[in-house]
Amino acid sequence: MPRTTPPEPARHIVIAGQAVAYQLRRSQRRTIGLSIDHRGLRIGAPTRARIGDIENLIHEHGQWVLDKLAAWRDRPAQGKLEITDGTVVFTLGEPLTIAFTDVGRSRWQFGPGTLYLRPDATQAASDLLEKALREKARTIFAERLAIHAPRLGVGQPPLRLSSARTRWGSCSHHGGIALNWRLVLMPLAIVDYVVCHELAHLKEMNHSPRFWSVVEQLCPDWKVRRLELRQLARQIPHF
Repeated sequence: MPRTTPPEPARHIVIAGQAVAYQLRRSQRRTIGLSIDHRGLRIGAPTRARIGDIENLIHEHGQWVLDKLAAWRDRPAQGKLEITDGTVVFTLGEPLTIAFTDVGRSRWQFGPGTLYLRPDATQAASDLLEKALREKARTIFAERLAIHAPRLGVGQPPLRLSSARTRWGSCSHHGGIALNWRLVLMPLAIVDYVVCHELAHLKEMNHSPRFWSVVEQLCPDWKVRRLELRQLARQIPHF
């Protein structure tokens, strides 16, 4: 089986005036391949392929890329996902397989690429999945706040998880930050964008040009991240 390296940090390219983010993963393959799904544009390339050659190929298929991204973006919002043994959900951009188990005392446990759930008559699998993901979200969000707050010269703010339908984050006048737990279903780069966005409000409680300059200080490619967030928002599952 060909050895695959971890995905590189997300890049972006401008196609017909539109900023398009893409994820690059290199392996011992011989050709460059393009694919598009709910996560956006993904490129598989040989280990030594040059970025210039990769982006030339993207441009050659530019209209196809834009059409496919638009098709994903315009799809109806995903309905309720039935959680069964073997269901796969994406967390932080990586697949997570749900496995039912009757072993152990914990109602849920994370393993490499797997979340073990122990549903019973008192708690449905979907309820356990949400509780497990909320727990994971709180841990990840706190870690990201701890990384980015010092970059802005502020202390780590209090964190609250939100279940808002249309807002991914908010910052109160008292300095607390709320983050939608469903962000854990997005790639980590999107989580970082929302975290940086809300931290910037600790400096500018508005959306003025000064606010966006603070966001750019923390997240230079915030425009691409914001576009990705909008594209992916309609595709995350509800359960």
